[in-house]
Amino acid sequence: MNAVTDHYERLLASIYQWMVGGSEFALGLGAADLAALGIGPSAGVPAIDLGAGFGMHAIPLARLGYAVTAIDSSALLSSQLRQLADGLDIRVFEADLREFPACIKAAPRLILCMGDTLTHLSSAVDVDRLCGRVATALAPGGRFIATFRDYTNSLHGNARFIPVRSDTDRIHTCFLEEEPDRMLVHDILHERRNGTWSMRVSSYPKLRLSPDEVVRTLEQHGLEARCEPGPRGMVQVIALRPC
Repeated sequence: MNAVTDHYERLLASIYQWMVGGSEFALGLGAADLAALGIGPSAGVPAIDLGAGFGMHAIPLARLGYAVTAIDSSALLSSQLRQLADGLDIRVFEADLREFPACIKAAPRLILCMGDTLTHLSSAVDVDRLCGRVATALAPGGRFIATFRDYTNSLHGNARFIPVRSDTDRIHTCFLEEEPDRMLVHDILHERRNGTWSMRVSSYPKLRLSPDEVVRTLEQHGLEARCEPGPRGMVQVIALRPC
């Protein structure tokens, strides 16, 4: 995932908290996501957050009592998570999420892959490998939950432009460019410093994942899976390892 990691380090990581409305607002959204999934207090139960960022879901999980292993490839976002997680039971690893089995101590009852993280993988083969590792790692009765955007439908005209956030000194816009099996995401950031505007542009690919294909892949690895609408316009895949 070098292209994704490089993109985050060049541009996105430094503005990520601002982009999602600030850490406290984002943590509130993360807590609401967990509540909507029926995830409640659970003292000491192992959980993993893949692509944890600065802790939007890892921190609410830890506040519910989970023993959280949080994994993200961004050095800056991992550092922010360590600061925000002060005093909570969260082990933070700056690592490739595909290598998560090397970071865990005990079989998790819950594995999260939230946001649009799953589409950051390099290929459908990587998705298959990750699903296999998730199925192997989960404790019996454990759940895997992933949210991602469905890019399989074509976009036309102005629909390819997405205003992300703006204020008096910063404007962030995304432009989406279709390729056969992926979406090329261009992040365009205008910033005003000392009265002068500057522009930074960086791009990275996202997979155009079919939700039904992700469900089938998880089922092929022995999990019981389903797809449903998720938060903030995403789809949500929930998979259970049978007892």
